[in-house]
Amino acid sequence: MRTLISTAFVSLDGVVEAPGGEPGYRNSGWTFKDLEFLPEAYEIKGREQEESTALLLGRTSYDAFSPVWPGMAEFAEYKKMPKYVVSTTLTDGELVSDWGSITILRSLDDVAALKETEGGPIIMHGSAELNRNLSDAGLIDRYHLLVFPILLGAGKRLFSETDKDAQKLRLVEHEAYANGIQKNVFDVVR
Repeated sequence: MRTLISTAFVSLDGVVEAPGGEPGYRNSGWTFKDLEFLPEAYEIKGREQEESTALLLGRTSYDAFSPVWPGMAEFAEYKKMPKYVVSTTLTDGELVSDWGSITILRSLDDVAALKETEGGPIIMHGSAELNRNLSDAGLIDRYHLLVFPILLGAGKRLFSETDKDAQKLRLVEHEAYANGIQKNVFDVVR
């Protein structure tokens, strides 16, 4: 079974909305405003591209990343690997043509079936709603979280408010950086 990894920039109060400056959110760009850039805090981002064998996105994140990431040198490895977009409305005719292999998945069952295929880890960026649904369904195996020293209040959250049984996590890697960012890598305990 393939490992599904959720990677996210998250505020201390759990918000993941518009970390890179996406329009429409009051605190858009919160990951780089008033925060010293330290390259070592983002080392895990390069490692994710090296270790992953597929990229999974929800529709909203696909719409945000697909016009930009194919031409960015810092995301070159993602261009080479197969990409999967979970959407009930996206059509093949709407897919970008310069980002390699892209497959549309229609349901969480399709994601579960993808996990059963041969291959290495699948990385999921952004995709707040998809992350919440996959987490609630028990389909995420690992979390790569860069936690930022900020409280945002309102905004899309990484985890749902669904009333469910506790899900235990095991901390397998962590580090704190001089700018206040904390790296936390958790495996889901099954």
